[in-house]
Amino acid sequence: LLPALVLPRMAGLRMSFGILLEPLGFVKVLEWIFAIFAFATCGGFQGETTLLVSCKGVVNETVTAAFAYPFRLDTVVFSAPDPKGCGGTWTDVYLVGNFSSSAQFFVALAVLVFLYCIAALAVYVGYNHVYQENNKFPQTDFAISALTAFLWLVSTFVWAKALADIKVSTGASIVPGIESCKAPGTTCHFVSVTSMGSLNVSVVFGLINMILWGGNVWIIYKEANLHHSWHRISESP
Repeated sequence: LLPALVLPRMAGLRMSFGILLEPLGFVKVLEWIFAIFAFATCGGFQGETTLLVSCKGVVNETVTAAFAYPFRLDTVVFSAPDPKGCGGTWTDVYLVGNFSSSAQFFVALAVLVFLYCIAALAVYVGYNHVYQENNKFPQTDFAISALTAFLWLVSTFVWAKALADIKVSTGASIVPGIESCKAPGTTCHFVSVTSMGSLNVSVVFGLINMILWGGNVWIIYKEANLHHSWHRISESP
């Protein structure tokens, strides 16, 4: 039964890797690679912010708050110095903000693009003759590429705004808002926060993906002669 179902579908298979050297296939390979970079640099991030606390019975002890993707900072608590050593004035201190929706939108798009590129490359390499002969395939590819370029634009700018807020919520500006640091005899100093260079790079990859997919729309439009196809459709009764 399996050969009866599979073989007819595979009968039109014509492997041609030359398409990968042409603009249509080459850009798709680049989109596949940069989608990996986008979700790896964002989804794989782990960091921490550190304070130096001095209070009654506790002198210059560092406390840390570890955070990571998807950046639900409002669930991240600082490791506390000895509450009894601080005269019972130290309470759990949480970071501020929940940026999971922006981060997950960006990463989810990258993963979906990664999967679509694999499917598209399989069609380009194995069924390019069908792709070229049937206008429905280029038209569908064109529509998906245009939508993807728009989604990269939206997700990248949304994620860039969230990243700016994450830097604020984990930086030196958090100290004045910590009530436990306002207790008599207690002082808190900001020490450091993990470098977010990889997250900055993820935004750059988002912009690169947006440009690649925008260019892909133009390549499909020109190589598949969609302007001629749409002109013929408009003239038909």
